[in-house]
Amino acid sequence: MHLSLRNLGYIVATAELGSVTDAARTLNVSQPTISAAIAHAEADLGAQMFVRHHARGMTLTVAGRRVVNEARLLLSHARDFQRSMQSLGEGATGEIAVGSFMTLATRFMPALLSGFSQSVPGITVNLEEGNQQDIVEGLLSGRLELALSYAYALPDEVMGERLTELPPYVLVAGDHPLAGRDSVSLRELANEPFILLDLPHSREYFFNLFLTCKIEPRVVYRSRSYELIRGLVGHGHGFTIHNAVPGTTVGYDGSKIAVLPIREALPPVHVMSLRLRRQTMRPAVKTFADYMREAFLPGGLLHQPSTARNSPAKAGRPGRAR
Repeated sequence: MHLSLRNLGYIVATAELGSVTDAARTLNVSQPTISAAIAHAEADLGAQMFVRHHARGMTLTVAGRRVVNEARLLLSHARDFQRSMQSLGEGATGEIAVGSFMTLATRFMPALLSGFSQSVPGITVNLEEGNQQDIVEGLLSGRLELALSYAYALPDEVMGERLTELPPYVLVAGDHPLAGRDSVSLRELANEPFILLDLPHSREYFFNLFLTCKIEPRVVYRSRSYELIRGLVGHGHGFTIHNAVPGTTVGYDGSKIAVLPIREALPPVHVMSLRLRRQTMRPAVKTFADYMREAFLPGGLLHQPSTARNSPAKAGRPGRAR
């Protein structure tokens, strides 16, 4: 199969925009040029890449999806090669696509991106947040080159490097009767309302914590929003469990929250640096991966070995979180 990078770009643009017309307009070429590139690719491949829908654009076939995923990776390498040749001797430069599990993004990415931009100003990080399924799909499709996420449900094509582990903590309102404690047993909260961070794989992890303690949670609210849950906790609607505990005990709406270590020995979550197994990291991506790894090391930017133990009197002040 002999396809130019230009033709691969036409195919990827058509897949992303869903029509030849939109791809031609975006790339400033004629529609017949785009159509000819697709026809040539399908002839070489011996299979149809797109399903044409009358007046409703185009969608990828299974074969087309595989071609487009590989093409994205190839085009990304080609762009990086071109930038490298244009900036020899100028140090690390370019753009990279990084994904992050949404709670980890909220907790760690601001400091990571700020520190990295100061250390390596020539590299631009394009960040995409999502749940674990979003992150894995982004890596498999070539849309993401690196991700900060968890070790949940990783396919064989995705490899991970463990950066740190985060134990579970209980979050209660700042005026909760248990808020002044140094730690709490999950069994003490068995009859209290529980507010669930309802994300794929995360929910199973939290339910397994209760199962380990042989109790059944009384779920009163479910949400995909990290901050909404903290606000509900701060207003006394129930307790929750988080691993990526914020560095503040004040909710988004100003409500007060206490963070309590759990007395039972419960499994932590493993924070991972994820990438495609078959993909060689570009220099710019490796630079960010190295920086992220060092940030979680003892003494690094994001290493915080203890978590706040908040009494009601202290609940309005920022606490330290791991």
